[in-house]
This record gives sequence, C-alpha cells and structure tokens, in this order.
Amino acid sequence: MLGLDLSFFNWDIISKFVKNGFIFSVQLTVIATLGGILLGTLLALMRLSGKKALVIPATIYVNGMRSIPLVMVILWFFLLVPAIIGKPIGAELSATITFVAFEAAYFSEIMRAGIQSISRGQVNAGRALGMTYSQNMRLIILPQAFRNMVPVLLTQTIILFQDTSLVYAIGAYDLLKGFTTAGKIYGRTEEAYLLAAVVYFVICFGMSYLVKRLQSRIAIIR
Repeated sequence: MLGLDLSFFNWDIISKFVKNGFIFSVQLTVIATLGGILLGTLLALMRLSGKKALVIPATIYVNGMRSIPLVMVILWFFLLVPAIIGKPIGAELSATITFVAFEAAYFSEIMRAGIQSISRGQVNAGRALGMTYSQNMRLIILPQAFRNMVPVLLTQTIILFQDTSLVYAIGAYDLLKGFTTAGKIYGRTEEAYLLAAVVYFVICFGMSYLVKRLQSRIAIIR
C-alpha cells in the first residue's frame, strides 16, 4: 500500500553495510558503559565525600553534562578538540571519548543513589571493625550498591545503545549509518529506515525483557 519493497534486504546487504555498523554500535555501547561506570563511580564518591574541593567540581561536571543535549556534546568535541590539538582524531575515537564522558554523568547519579540506599548500619558496622573510609566503600558499600543498581545500570545501557545513533552527526559508521548507506545505494531509503527501526526495537525490547527478568531475580534474592 505504501509502495515499500523490502526484497532488496538480504545477507549480502547485512555483510557489506550493516555488520560493521552494528559492531561499532555494540563496541561503543560496551566501552561507554564500562568507562562511564568507572568515571561515574569516581564522580559519585567525590560528591559524597563532603569535601568542597571534590564536591563542587564533580557537581558542576555532572549537572553541566546532564543539561546539554548529547548531540551537541558530540559535535563540540569533534570540532573543537582537533582545533585545540592541531590534528583530527577521527569520528569513531571522538564518539567513544564523548560517550564515556557524557554517560559518566548519568551513571554517577545512579551510583550515588545506590550508595545512599545502603543503610547507615552497614557503614557503622565497617567502622566498628576498624575499616577506613576507602576500605568501607570498597568492601561493604560499593558491592551492595552495584548489586542494587544492576537493573538501573542495564536500563541506562539500553538507552545508551539507542543514543549511539546520534554519531551520524559526525559521520561515524554505526548501525543506523549502515542501513542509511544501503538504502541510498539501492534507492530504498524508506525501507532502510524502517528496517533500522525494527532492528533497534528488537534489540532494545529484548534487552528490556532480560532486565525485567533479572530485576525479579534480584528481588527474590533480597
């Protein structure tokens, strides 16, 4: 009825155009998640430290990043950093660094909430055993916070995967770019975007279902 023809889409199209974009999107998601959690945890600890020298810069960073659209951060980094250092760094590397820096602000808030959800009794118990602040965090608080926050962290990762499509703004070859390129070459742009939407939906819906199952298991363990 809409004049759509999906017959052009086959394994040859996937291997030539879609596969590499999918691999990059997954790699970007994994690296940004791991890097964002590490940097985000550091930012969360800085904000909870009670020391102004740590709290103020961490708060400015987190609130600043969360107040700016991701696509603008991607563009700024891609355009300004090469101008500052005097050489291009490439769209893929630029996207990776930007995503880690941006997602750290969101993971920071998740981790901060997870740490604050641990009862003061746990903290006092660690102190009673003679543990230092760092030992208390590393051995008692953070392991419990991570377990409590796993469903939320995975949900943020799903959102992150969706956001990887924004790297089109700097020409990085992601999953959406693969579909777009194939659609333009074969003159099937509408079909390509439709298929891309289906693929994103299947992946994200499947991951969301797994997160709900995991959340149920964690609730039972508690």
